[in-house]
Amino acid sequence: MKASSPAIEKIKQFVQNQTLIIILLLLGVVITIVEPRFLMPQNLINVLIQIAINALIATGMTFVIISGGIDLSVGSIAAVSGIVATGLIVQMQDISIFQGVLLSVGISLVVGIVFGGFSGFAISKLKVAPFIATLAMMSIARGFAFIYTQSKPIYGLPDSFSWIGQDYIGFVPVIVLIMIIVLVSAHIILDRTVFGRHVYAVGSKEEVAKLSGIDVKKTKLIVYIISGVLSAFAGVCLASRLVTGQPNAAVGYELNAIAAVFLGGNSTDGGKGGIGKTITGLLAIGIINNGLSLMRVSSYWQSITMGAIILIAIIIDQSRKEEA
Repeated sequence: MKASSPAIEKIKQFVQNQTLIIILLLLGVVITIVEPRFLMPQNLINVLIQIAINALIATGMTFVIISGGIDLSVGSIAAVSGIVATGLIVQMQDISIFQGVLLSVGISLVVGIVFGGFSGFAISKLKVAPFIATLAMMSIARGFAFIYTQSKPIYGLPDSFSWIGQDYIGFVPVIVLIMIIVLVSAHIILDRTVFGRHVYAVGSKEEVAKLSGIDVKKTKLIVYIISGVLSAFAGVCLASRLVTGQPNAAVGYELNAIAAVFLGGNSTDGGKGGIGKTITGLLAIGIINNGLSLMRVSSYWQSITMGAIILIAIIIDQSRKEEA
């Protein structure tokens, strides 16, 4: 009995650490039984396409949450970037794919640095609480999007603009490749660089980080700029996928990103987690949404499910802290 005890403990530890992955596998089995179309290759690619936009935003959100903050402005920043990009590109009907990509990246950098940088400055320098600062930026950015377009969508974009959102390289969608590149790059930055270690240190114990010589203000500022730039690029990708600029685009995307980060197992208190956990959360949300869509469940129920997911993720995180 004593000999089997360590083995049982290892099994319990494995189940605790891999709870979400086990649930995902079981969920996949259930959905496949109900809807055999779920495991079809094209549908699996659709799942990756569906989570790609959220993945870009959630990657930036991961940096923010690990640093001990929160960013509610990501959806509004995505909308601003999308309408600025479409507003410029609609006037350049002969633009090539290469030029369109360069312009899209450039706009994302500018919009992300301006809006994300403003939030980061308010939080790091002016000591405004992240929730308040980014909530204010959410309203400011969304208002700017409506003013810029006079509340009207932007149509008539050149076909080349849809390359990012709709085209393929071989059998892989361009937007999925972009998602993979961003996720891998973010993982390397967080796990293999000095800046990544600083982000974890700031999120874990800010005062200790200061005493260790880390520039906490600079780290926070950069984290919110990263979130802003990735959100802005997500907005351009979304506009490219829809081939239109919408001032009300990406509404509620901040909740999707937060759900992916927390559901994957990243700590609500900061200082712990990583991109791997966010990927798990993204896949969970993608599988759930895709399964519900295949079963023709109302979008309203999907919204309720998303809210429940966030609540469950926070409850699980709190229970882990109590056990620790």
